[in-house]
Amino acid sequence: MTWILIAALLPAALLFHYIYRRDPVKEPTRELVKGFFFGVLAAPASLLVSVPLTYLGLVPVAAETFWQHVSVAFLGAAIPEEIAKYVMLFLLLRKSAYFDEHFDGIVYSVCVGLGFAAFENIQYLFANVTMWLSVGIQRALFAVPAHFFFALIMGYFVSRAKFGLQEDRKKNLILALVLPIAAHGIFDAILMVSSINPVVSFVGTIIFLIFFVRLAKFSTNKIGDLIAQDIAENNGDPDDQGYSA
Repeated sequence: MTWILIAALLPAALLFHYIYRRDPVKEPTRELVKGFFFGVLAAPASLLVSVPLTYLGLVPVAAETFWQHVSVAFLGAAIPEEIAKYVMLFLLLRKSAYFDEHFDGIVYSVCVGLGFAAFENIQYLFANVTMWLSVGIQRALFAVPAHFFFALIMGYFVSRAKFGLQEDRKKNLILALVLPIAAHGIFDAILMVSSINPVVSFVGTIIFLIFFVRLAKFSTNKIGDLIAQDIAENNGDPDDQGYSA
């Protein structure tokens, strides 16, 4: 059981370590831990959206057709989960005195996203005890990094909303929610639709890998963008206040 728990938590820990090392000015540990547990809370909170949608018949219990799989991907997963993470990130940052740099948006969003991903990973691995290693490897390669990418996008636009032009604030807050939902929904939909038959599975796998690589590139580019903005606002001196490439 200990190895299963380690396998469930390790991917999130490694991705957090990656983003933590990129942070020029480190955030207080207690705030990072708080963000992680807000992400854990986002998992049950997402049920407040997904359960009513399922009760209304909008989320098929057993998906078989293309559109049923798409409904499950968006209405059963992407929309409830990203709304829950968005709300938790808002609650975390709305009165935070530590959200004072562009890159902080990504740091705290990643904490929330990986808290959610770690909790979800524990559920999946313990629900598949007989094949926990293969499930753990698959999720470490795709599912957990996907939540990391969604969080990068959300955090980027939350920072743009806070530090950008006032007239763009509403647009960036909308993008902070809509783009992660779109990315998450497409990610899940491709995987779910691929289970329809072997031919669709083969084509779907190719499409999925292309989408995953582009998602990774699009989201990770946001890291450098925000660091560059912080450096620019720091009079262009990367050494001042701990900024480094």
